[in-house]
This record gives sequence, structure tokens and C-alpha cells, in this order.
Amino acid sequence: MKIKEVIAALEHFAPLPLQEDFDNAGLQVGLTEAEVSGALLCLDVTEQTLDEAIQLGCNLIVSHHPLIFRKLSQISDVNYVQRVVMKAIENRVTIVSMHTNLDNARGGVNFKIAEKMGLKDVDFFVRKPGEDAGSGVMGLLKEPLSAQEFIMMLKRTFGVACVQANELLQRRIEKVAICGGAGSFLLDDAVAAGADAFVTGEMHYHDFFDHEQKIQICVIGHYESEQYTAEVLCEVIETACPEVKCHLSQVNTNPITYL
Repeated sequence: MKIKEVIAALEHFAPLPLQEDFDNAGLQVGLTEAEVSGALLCLDVTEQTLDEAIQLGCNLIVSHHPLIFRKLSQISDVNYVQRVVMKAIENRVTIVSMHTNLDNARGGVNFKIAEKMGLKDVDFFVRKPGEDAGSGVMGLLKEPLSAQEFIMMLKRTFGVACVQANELLQRRIEKVAICGGAGSFLLDDAVAAGADAFVTGEMHYHDFFDHEQKIQICVIGHYESEQYTAEVLCEVIETACPEVKCHLSQVNTNPITYL
């Protein structure tokens, strides 16, 4: 099977037109006519993940976050992005990213987060006009939890050292809105949709104000919220291209340390 066929399967699941205007999803580096020797699936492409792919004999890396997000003015060795581009070309490794198109797709990043939390009746709560797609999802807990119980569940499920939260909600939490990564832009929509809690990866300081007892804000970290994204990519490839050997990256690329 050729790399371009794997890319076609990924883009059928999460079409590139679903990506946000600021994004750069899709092919990042390399050629697509080569046969796939294996696919490494990851959140971020770093020098360590590229080395991992080479050691595993994979000539395809599929990441969530794009390697090339901003225009490159040169290809040198001044930062990790340029070094990865050079080394990927030297080793004939193709890099593809499924970013906000995968965030917005049915069955994508936010549905995986909801699955890990055990939510039921999951669906978009803000849809893209004319599309079966949206930036965030909402679902119901199997059993309502107190705010403290809910936060402890998040810590266990996502392996987080701490959860940033506003004032603890005095009512029980049942309806949960989710946006992996940086989701502060959906907070007011979550409130309007009647969510008891909003779970995301990043939130600005001032967004925590004026939501006391309206909604339980839970910020678990950008990496932590999206850490299971490689599982989504794996499921798509194994379903559409079962002959392709997939590997989930074992490299922790989280640049943030909690001390």
C-alpha cells in the first residue's frame, strides 16, 4: 500500500476542509508514492519521535500537531522543526498531520476524550454550518458526580498531576462539555448548552472569572487532554488499511513539567 492511500483514508475520516483557517494540517514533509513500511502515530513530531520511527522502520509519521505550523524562512539546524525536516528528507520519512480537522471530525479527538471519560450520548454542541462536524462535544456521565469526585476522576483517567479549576460547583455534575487542547473559545457555548462542567487543555486566566456556580471549569493540560489522539489515528488506519503496521509512539513529548 502506498503512503498516499493511507493519507486518503485519513482525509476521508477527517477531511482537510474541516480544519480551521489558521491551521496547516495535511502533508508536511516527504513523498507519497512510496510503499508504506510502517506508520508511527504521535501527538507531536520531535527529533525523538523521528528517531523512533527510523528505528522501527517506519517511513510514515502521522501526528496530531503539525510539524510546520508557521512559514519556514530557511531549512537549517537552528531549531528542532528545521532539523526534523532535514532528517526526515534524508531518511525518506513522510510526515502527515491531522490537526483541527481531526478535532472537528465525528469520532475524532473530542469523541476519544469522551470515550475515556465514559460519557454516553456524545454529540457536538457547536456545529460547523452545513457539516456533521464541530469544535467540541458534550455527553452525559453514567452517574452524576460531585465536583470533587469529577476532578478526581479526571486526574485518574488522564494521569494529570493537578487540575486547574474554578470554585467547586455545589450541584452534581452530569452533563460534560469537552474541547481538547486550547478550548477557552467554547466556554460560553458550553454554558449556553447547559453543561455542568467544561473540560479542556488550556484556559486563559481571565476566563475563570464570572463563572462561579454556572459551570465547573476543569483544565487538565494541553498534552494530557490530547494524549489519546494517536489511538484515533491508529483505529482509522487499521480499519481502512489493515495491512499497514501501526505503532503508537512511546515518546512523551509534553514540554511542560509540574514540579
